[in-house]
Amino acid sequence: MTTYIIVGSGVAGVTAAQHIARAAPSAEVHLFGEEPYPYYRRPLLWEFIAGQIEQEEVYFRPPDWYARQGIHLHLGVEVSSLDIEAHQVVLKDGARMRYERLLLATGARPYVPPCAGIDRKGVFTLRTLDDALAIKAYTGQVTAALIIGGGLLGLETARALRLAGVPEVTVIEFFPHLMPRQLDAEGAAVLQSLLEAQGIHVVTDGVVEAVLGGEQVEGVRLRDGRELKGELVLFSTGIRSETRLAQAAGLQVNQGIVVDQYMRTSAEDVFAAGDAAEFAGTVYGIIPAAIEQARVAAANMVTPESTVYAGTLPITTLKIAGAEVSSLGVCTPSGDGFVTLRATDLAAGRYRKLVLRDGQIVGAILLNDPGRVRPVSRLIEQGVDVSAYVDHLLDDDFDPQSLLQHTLITGGKDA
Repeated sequence: MTTYIIVGSGVAGVTAAQHIARAAPSAEVHLFGEEPYPYYRRPLLWEFIAGQIEQEEVYFRPPDWYARQGIHLHLGVEVSSLDIEAHQVVLKDGARMRYERLLLATGARPYVPPCAGIDRKGVFTLRTLDDALAIKAYTGQVTAALIIGGGLLGLETARALRLAGVPEVTVIEFFPHLMPRQLDAEGAAVLQSLLEAQGIHVVTDGVVEAVLGGEQVEGVRLRDGRELKGELVLFSTGIRSETRLAQAAGLQVNQGIVVDQYMRTSAEDVFAAGDAAEFAGTVYGIIPAAIEQARVAAANMVTPESTVYAGTLPITTLKIAGAEVSSLGVCTPSGDGFVTLRATDLAAGRYRKLVLRDGQIVGAILLNDPGRVRPVSRLIEQGVDVSAYVDHLLDDDFDPQSLLQHTLITGGKDA
């Protein structure tokens, strides 16, 4: 009987386990998770903090679901090392388990930049359910919260704390505008005005130098000398791939665990997927990529070299304070050869931006324009030539879906 072991019970690990169990029903599938909880949907942690849902609603499946799928679930069990030569994982208690194929879906951990005072009570990161439980328990005594980082996670957390009843929430962003990875300055300005109208303060070009207070947090000091008061400080300053297990075992590691198009690592019969994996120099750090990579890894673990991974189109969607922001593909390009189209309607809180190269859309930013997200993403994925429609792509009455249908009928050639 073939034994498959998966280290990591997040979205990548659970997705892979389910696909392996379906493809190889006679095999043994073991899923190890350090946390004591079954897989939970991380985006729902904000709703939990906000008091909109209960803890049980965060879980994706009940624990007995795994057994029904033929998956052996090991919660609260740490894999401490890998014995690559012996094809074994070593558990924290010293027990060993042999595998035929191994998947590392170890995820990522929060990154907190060097900063004085981060050990004070009231300083948090948000990555796990335990983090969310601790933040939720702490917010009752908080009148002002400071969120360090104006990316997607920081803004979602700011919204959650406002909904939880924190009177004053301030987002401090290091760069000159919010969501620097997904938005340009024009789109970020529209978003910032919407956030501030909802009572979320925004400070840009803010470099946090120190967390202030005694035993408990009282605020932060910025490099320019400004001091902002708050009893809760949350760092939302990015993630780093969890590679320590792989690195100790001698696998090739860069930003993440390096994988090829089959999601294989540098070690025989060892695969990686999700936030821990690096493909073609990229750690995606987004759920769609984790799911795609897990499916490819599972297929190739069961049937070697049967499925190829070619990358994931980065799509980020933020719904906050009445605003919906989607960024797709290469939305903030650098270098030559790009053509940028923009349309801004401040009164309507809407912003459209398309990035073209060689007549094809390669990136987009759509603020409060949800109907265009799916068709534009398909235009990007299919590499449709839109050069004949450049003058109309941003018009309110232009329907990108019709362009997709036209391409399907003509085979990508003008009729």
